[in-house]
Amino acid sequence: MDIRQMRYFISIAKEGQVTRAAKKLNMEQPPLSRQLKLMEQELGVTLFERNGKEMKLTESGMILQEKAAEILHQINEMITEIKEVNDGVRGSLSIGSVFSCISLLPEKIAEFHNHFPLVTFKILEGDHYTLSEHLDNRTIELVITRLPFESNYNNNNYSIVELPADPFILVMPEKWSREIPGNTIQMKEISDIPLLALKSDKTIVLNKKIINECRRFGFEPNIICECSSVAIIIALVGSGIGATILPKSVMDSFPIPEIKQLEISDTSFESDVGILWLKDRYLSNSARAFIDTFLY
Repeated sequence: MDIRQMRYFISIAKEGQVTRAAKKLNMEQPPLSRQLKLMEQELGVTLFERNGKEMKLTESGMILQEKAAEILHQINEMITEIKEVNDGVRGSLSIGSVFSCISLLPEKIAEFHNHFPLVTFKILEGDHYTLSEHLDNRTIELVITRLPFESNYNNNNYSIVELPADPFILVMPEKWSREIPGNTIQMKEISDIPLLALKSDKTIVLNKKIINECRRFGFEPNIICECSSVAIIIALVGSGIGATILPKSVMDSFPIPEIKQLEISDTSFESDVGILWLKDRYLSNSARAFIDTFLY
């Protein structure tokens, strides 16, 4: 089986039909069907269960899909690495980020673009689990994230560069300023404030940290709503429903007059931030250069 046949097989597996795969590959259906038949004959197995035009991978097919995808990724990375020896920093850089770290990107991308104008960007936003899958599938190279990084994979698979920690602040409706004057607040004063918590079924890092800090000061937070979206929480705060505790950098993306930010004066309460990537993956020159923009 050669590389061309692997690409054919992956396309058929993805499309679930020879006709659709042939269109994607810009070729006729009969030659593609013949190549599939040759692969099955060579391997001595059935790779697909046929149900009319629709095709479903057999157990043998699923194993081949996993192994073939891995080989093709390695080949693509080898080609990229060889080309970059002469090309320098160019091409497309794919980055993933959790929503609460998006505000860290604009300044760094602008700085990077000034130095490396031939590099284009693809940016994907998602939770830890979504981003770890994209890293594993090689659809992104780097992830900007809150730490620790939660995923379905072994965290020993990742290389991590830690960035400066991000202090937590209280974000409250501006109209509460009469009851809570000033620009600072102490943890004990937060105990009776109705809070909106950032939490989803999978990602709970920030929520855990906030609850643990409240408990360290001897109280349970008065959480009236849990939400998986930072944007929705900010909208709820702006409408006066409650306050929330977020890393300070998050609010750089939300300059909203209906919202007031207060520093928490009696704790060094911080969120850890980092850039991570797969240890066993070749990092492009552009990815390495982008990491450097955060370090110097």
